[in-house]
Amino acid sequence: MAVPKQKQSKSRTKRRRSHNALKIKQLVKCSNCSKMKLNHTICDNCGFYKGRKVLAV
Repeated sequence: MAVPKQKQSKSRTKRRRSHNALKIKQLVKCSNCSKMKLNHTICDNCGFYKGRKVLAV
């Protein structure tokens, strides 16, 4: 079985885990109603996507 020769330092461990941090969701303004929504999704408020009605709200 593989066993590490030396203890890994705290800074090395934390550097490895730096990519595991939560990222902020990218919000954009809806072109129809100007409410904030997730990018590339239908607007929950008005049901528009890329300037056309997709969902009846």
